[in-house]
Amino acid sequence: MNKPVTPLLTVDIIVELSDCPENSIVLIERRYPPYGWALPGGFVDVGETLEQAAVREAREEISLAVSLTFLLGCYSDPQRDTRGHTVSAVYIAQASGKPVAADDARTVEVFPVSALPDKLAFDHHRILRDYLHYLKTDEPARLNPV
Repeated sequence: MNKPVTPLLTVDIIVELSDCPENSIVLIERRYPPYGWALPGGFVDVGETLEQAAVREAREEISLAVSLTFLLGCYSDPQRDTRGHTVSAVYIAQASGKPVAADDARTVEVFPVSALPDKLAFDHHRILRDYLHYLKTDEPARLNPV
């Protein structure tokens, strides 16, 4: 039997910093194309769970140990990544401390959710719009019609 050709599996993490005075999240400025601000995240390795990948990617990119709290959703638009079709499970996580850029992150910055940057990579504008909806309503965003 032939192996099916499928999208690549990724995770993204919305990291809320519990020791910030304002509701703030961590974003990285990408070192490699596509450039822009992005949620920490990356590809799931063979043999690891989505949750393990999210915790690992946060440690690798922003040097923080995170505690996952909520699965915000899965994002699968074939156009979400210019490098190819990816599907991302997006988690909300808690952390404390000072993030430090590493791995694929050129820089890292903490942004109040009321002042997020305009130049976001991938479909992270949509993910963060859904996150803001979740913060306001305590409900995940509605699914997009097929």
